[in-house]
Amino acid sequence: MADKFCHLVATAALMVAFGSPFGIVASQQPVFRSSAERVTVAVVVRDKAGRPIHGLAASEFKVTDDGQFREILDFRNDVSPISVALLLDSSGSMHIGGKLERASEVGHFLLASMREGADEAALFVFDKAVRTAQPFTGEFDKVRTSFASVTPWGTTSLYDAIAATAQQLSERPGRRAIIVLTDGVDTSSQMTPQEVSGIASAIDMPVYVVAVETSITAGGDLTNLAQWSGGMFYGVSSTSEGSVVSRQIVDELRHQYLIAFESSPSAGWHRIEVRSRQRATLQARSGYWVGRSTIDR
Repeated sequence: MADKFCHLVATAALMVAFGSPFGIVASQQPVFRSSAERVTVAVVVRDKAGRPIHGLAASEFKVTDDGQFREILDFRNDVSPISVALLLDSSGSMHIGGKLERASEVGHFLLASMREGADEAALFVFDKAVRTAQPFTGEFDKVRTSFASVTPWGTTSLYDAIAATAQQLSERPGRRAIIVLTDGVDTSSQMTPQEVSGIASAIDMPVYVVAVETSITAGGDLTNLAQWSGGMFYGVSSTSEGSVVSRQIVDELRHQYLIAFESSPSAGWHRIEVRSRQRATLQARSGYWVGRSTIDR
């Protein structure tokens, strides 16, 4: 029966190509602990055309933890509110070629696709450091107004900013994600894409990267970071592309399947694979930590 299941795309291949998203332990790194008896994994299922598949039952899925099948203890396929952290690149490079305007446009499309009063959104902006432009709110006009106050300046610590924002969002319940609006340039991060994807994956924080007005294409470090975390990479260079991508991201988040299984008692990093009876592509985080873990720069 198991051979009828389709494997989670990209996780194993990325691990082989780049190694585990974790490096050597270092005391200066953020520390993450897991004491929960259950691990929750958010899963997006897409058909051959890339469209989300809705309405699947728990019996359609199987989960392995380091190759061992785990019983699904809890399963949700309902439509529920979402929490989105919009992470806007405000570094100097965004001043060139209308990049900030395009990124802000995508941000407005995302908010328009969400449900005001039910969903919540926040705006974080970054150059060398991250600051909160608008805390989480269900009143989206406050977020829209905050976009207008952003002035591009400074160097770009893109990967560091994603890691910092993931930690701020980690305590928010339910369906959640970071959506990065950037040109994809990083000039001053201390962390690597692999390390940041490790942080996001360990706390089940999907990272969606929307690269605007840039020559960066899928297949690079940002794509790997997004996929390891359970998110996706998109390149956007027109208003129509921004509109389509925004609707797709929100639709995926709202219809994520939430699967819970018992955590392994063994300390360390555990690789997760999610499989489905459907002939489909599955998107989910690559693993989780048990016990103490740190990530080397």
